[in-house]
Amino acid sequence: MPYRHHLNSGDLLRCRFAISPRWETQEAVRVLLRPERHGYHLPWIRRIRDAARELDLRPLWLLMPVRGHNPDFLWPPPTGPAATFEEEMAAVRRTDPEAAREDLRRSLVCTPGALESPIGRAMLDDPARAVQDLADLSEAAWRALVEPEWPRLRALLEADIAFHSRRLAAGGLAALFDGLHPDLTWDEDTGTLTVDRATRYDRELGGRGLVLMPSAFVWPDVVGGFDPPWQPTVVYPARGVGALWAPSADRAPDALARLLGRARADVLCALPEPASTTALARRLGLAPSSVSAHLKALHGAGLLTRRRDGRHVRYEQSALGTALAAGGGAPAVS
Repeated sequence: MPYRHHLNSGDLLRCRFAISPRWETQEAVRVLLRPERHGYHLPWIRRIRDAARELDLRPLWLLMPVRGHNPDFLWPPPTGPAATFEEEMAAVRRTDPEAAREDLRRSLVCTPGALESPIGRAMLDDPARAVQDLADLSEAAWRALVEPEWPRLRALLEADIAFHSRRLAAGGLAALFDGLHPDLTWDEDTGTLTVDRATRYDRELGGRGLVLMPSAFVWPDVVGGFDPPWQPTVVYPARGVGALWAPSADRAPDALARLLGRARADVLCALPEPASTTALARRLGLAPSSVSAHLKALHGAGLLTRRRDGRHVRYEQSALGTALAAGGGAPAVS
């Protein structure tokens, strides 16, 4: 009895992508609750182990049942395509306490013993305080666990959106939905997006459109089923999560480094997918000012393309840049 999202013609025009640092924080906390399910993230788990010990994550974990309801007010769909963590948490803090009480109760009953636990009872006895305490804990988790890795995570999520945007442009919604997750099925004749789940959920989008949100930490699952008034949203695993924590493979071949210089060649080889100056600097361990200078030179030589995305400029290899990076040196001259 799956989740079904029913889209009309207006919804088809309002499908969009979004990134949520708050959502990544939630899912990072969930990974620590059941680390055995998330082998890809073991390098990150080892890296943040000491920081995680300083946090008492039990109130958040109590609201993360194996199956069942998660509080939508605490982990809502994103408020915009690229809202900051602070903007998202400000919306959480404005939650009506009575609405929060019901949302918390629905979640607590899904975990045996949670409703009667001291933490669970305290949440329901004073939901206004619970909203603020849970927001404080979420912010502490963001600062300690996710924010230090956010440039790397954001680069992964932006690369995923760029890839699927190209699929959408080339093949429409059928091509887009076909590649997001094995549990997603798109029926073009009825305009229905189905998420394979054990419980029944049906929602008419009614012209609000659908938000598609890649996530690094949600792997291997896909998430949907947000109730009104929340924006209809599907959260799916971002492409490339298996290599997210691997040592950088961006180092350029020696022949290309002799041609362009080591740092500039490494910048070129790091851009098969779009990335910003800040993300590249973090990935390559270079100063942002140096990366900016290399990007300007490579773009001027026709080896990179660039486009503005909101407040950020993303760079990517041009066709010539890809050929040069793949060849490891200058094209032969006859």
